[in-house]
Amino acid sequence: MSEVKKVVLAYSGGLDTSVILKWLQDTYQCEVITFTADIGQGEELEPARRKAEKFGIKPENIFIDDLREEFVRDFVFPMFRANAVYEGEYLLGTSIARPLIAKRQIEIASQVGADSVSHGATGKGNDQVRFELGYYALNPSIKVIAPWREWDLLSREKLLSYAEKAGIEIDMKHKNGGAPYSMDANLLHISFEGRHLEDPKAEAEESMWRWTVSPEQAPDTPEYVDLEYEGGDIIGINGEKLTPAQVLTKLNELGGKHGIGRLDLVENRYVGMKSRGCYETPGGTIMLRGHRAIESITLDREVAHLKDDLMPRYAALVYNGYWWSPERKALQVLIDHSQQFVNGWVRLKLYKGNVYTVARDSKDTLFDKTIATFDDDGGAYNQADAGGFIKLNALRMRIETTAGRK
Repeated sequence: MSEVKKVVLAYSGGLDTSVILKWLQDTYQCEVITFTADIGQGEELEPARRKAEKFGIKPENIFIDDLREEFVRDFVFPMFRANAVYEGEYLLGTSIARPLIAKRQIEIASQVGADSVSHGATGKGNDQVRFELGYYALNPSIKVIAPWREWDLLSREKLLSYAEKAGIEIDMKHKNGGAPYSMDANLLHISFEGRHLEDPKAEAEESMWRWTVSPEQAPDTPEYVDLEYEGGDIIGINGEKLTPAQVLTKLNELGGKHGIGRLDLVENRYVGMKSRGCYETPGGTIMLRGHRAIESITLDREVAHLKDDLMPRYAALVYNGYWWSPERKALQVLIDHSQQFVNGWVRLKLYKGNVYTVARDSKDTLFDKTIATFDDDGGAYNQADAGGFIKLNALRMRIETTAGRK
C-alpha cells in the first residue's frame, strides 16, 4: 500500500463517510481533511463539523462550503442551455453535481498540500467514475482512495460492526435495517434507489416522494409563471430578478406544489448494469420546458436541429462523468454561442403534474407574423415559389424511381 500523507475526503457526515474517515485514519495513518459541500441538499451541515471534530480533525482542516450559486450558475445553467436529457427522461441531477464536488476537493488539496483525495462512492455505481475522472482531469498526479473498492466491509452488518467498535454514532434507522432508500439531493433534484425499488415491477410508494405533492392532490386551479431569459438563462420569475440559485429554489417550490417533475425509470449505468431509480426534479422540469419554448422563437431552424442532434452526446458525457473533457467543453462553446439571441420571456401554466407553454415573446424573435399568417400577406411570401422548391427536393427520389429502385 502506497504512502499517503494527507487526504481530502468528500464528507457528508453520514454513516458511510464517517466509517470511511475512521478507516482512512486506521489504514493509512494519514491526516484527513474533510470537505462538505452545500449544494442545496436541504440538510443541516454543522453536524458534519461536530462529527469530524470527534475524529480529531482540526478546525482548520474542516471545510464546509456553500456552493449553491456556483452549482446552478456554472453547472446546471450551462447544462440546461443544451436541453440535456439522458436516455429521453433523466435530467442528470446527480451527474451534474459530481464535477463541482471534485473540483472543490482538488482546490482544497492544493490549498492544504494534500497528496490524495477520497470519496464514498461504491464500486458498482456511476459516481466513482464521475468523481475520479474529475480528479484526474484537474490534477493528473493526484492519488485517489476509493474505500469501497479496497476494504472488506462489503455488507451492512460489517459496516455497522466497524462503526460500533470505532465509537461512531449510529442512529436508529441504521440499527433497524437502514434507511428505506438510498437518497441523494441537491438544488436540482432528489433521487431514490434501493430496497423495493430494485424490483422494476413494484410501484414506488407515495410516502417515498419528498419534494412534490401527488398530481392527484395538486391544486385544482392552474398557476401561471413568467420566466425571463437572457443568453439562454433564466434571470427573473414573475417580474422579479433572481440569482441562479434563487431561480431554481423558486421553481422547485412552484413545481413541487403542482406535482411536477416525478420520474420513475430504468437507466443504463456507465459501468454496464441497468438501474432503477426514482427522481423528483420539479424546478428542472419547468426550466427545460421554458428553455425549449424561448428557443422555439429565437433559434434558427438548422441551429435548433443541430443542438437536438448533439444533445444526446452532450447528455451522455455529463452522465458518464466527462464534464471536464475537451469534447464536452467544445460542445459547450457551440451551445453557448447559439444562446446569444435566446432572450425574452415565456409564460407557462402549471397544473397537476404538467407544464404547458401558453405564450412567449422576444425582441430577438425569428417569428415573422407577416410571413406566417394564413391571411393575405401582401406578397411577403410568394406561394408559387414552393413548386420549384418541392420539385428540386424531390429530384433524387424521382431519379431513384426512374432507375428502377424500389
